[in-house]
Amino acid sequence: MHTSILFWNNIIANFGVTRIILSDRDPKFTPAFWTILYDMVGTKIEFETAYYQNSYGLAERRIQILEYIIRRLFAYGMEYKYHEGYIHDLVTLLPDVKPAYNTIIHSVTRKTPDILESRLNPPL
Repeated sequence: MHTSILFWNNIIANFGVTRIILSDRDPKFTPAFWTILYDMVGTKIEFETAYYQNSYGLAERRIQILEYIIRRLFAYGMEYKYHEGYIHDLVTLLPDVKPAYNTIIHSVTRKTPDILESRLNPPL
């Protein structure tokens, strides 16, 4: 319930309600969170099983891309500079993953997620 309220206040309030949610059947959210939240707003949920050959595979592909970005971020000891010096930890580097992912041109849509969502491609 608490997670649903946070989602409503921070995601739906800022970006609106989506028509379809593509999920990889995450057991933490599927039964209670997604079903109740999107039943209230009338959105269709399409569940898919990871690595199932007849599913779309889009959710799994997105997860693979994000895993790749995170691995590359840490592979070469990338350092993040603050005025106190250099910091190398997950907490400070992870926020950089979102703009990196959202500015990648995807092979299916030939557009970035930022352009598809807001019709803007913010400068990095």
